[in-house]
Amino acid sequence: MNLNSIDKQNVVNIVYEQLKENIANGTWAPGSKIPSETELTKSFNVSRVSIRSAIQRLRDLGIVVTYQGKGTFVSENIGKNGINDFGIIIHLSEEEFLDMMVFRQTIEYKCLELAVEKATNEDIKNIEEALNQMIRYRDDYKKYSVADFNFHLEIAKASKNQVFVKVIDSIRDIYYKYLEELNRVIGVTLESIEVHLQIFRSIQNRDADTAKKLLSNAMKDNIESIKKIND
Repeated sequence: MNLNSIDKQNVVNIVYEQLKENIANGTWAPGSKIPSETELTKSFNVSRVSIRSAIQRLRDLGIVVTYQGKGTFVSENIGKNGINDFGIIIHLSEEEFLDMMVFRQTIEYKCLELAVEKATNEDIKNIEEALNQMIRYRDDYKKYSVADFNFHLEIAKASKNQVFVKVIDSIRDIYYKYLEELNRVIGVTLESIEVHLQIFRSIQNRDADTAKKLLSNAMKDNIESIKKIND
């Protein structure tokens, strides 16, 4: 089994590609069980969150199947179709991702500024609870995406601007679809959780500039990841 220890930023993508390569080259044959999360965590020298996110991507593509209490197995269909027939299907265009980024830069930056200025202790507690939900559901990208949306909605509520709250809430379905697609395609990474944690701490510390910078960098990284997948 050819696995290399990792010490890079884009951890989930690297783990995903190495796992996929071991399936493609026959190291893990169709129907065989792949190493456990604990074993993979030690082999790659990365967090369990990164391993789970990479495996989730393989699951979403149908490359592997996980059975409760038994483990994760390579799909039998790999032998029939070949792994190259399994590719990430992106249901939103790059243009749609860019449109959402512009929306978020327009609305959420101001929400962050106002939240830093006006958030009450209760607001801080509500944002933290949404963050805790994200951490709790880090291995389930759909539930994670719901918590992700709630995190940003709670920041809007903390801004005390009801127009912003109503605008974000009114596009809840579109916003959630965007987040779910983002988290499905890129994966729920340790970096993503860390960015949200740092944004929360910036609000706590009343530091709007840092909060906006963190959000801006995260969105740019997401767009770059989508472009790479589309290439």
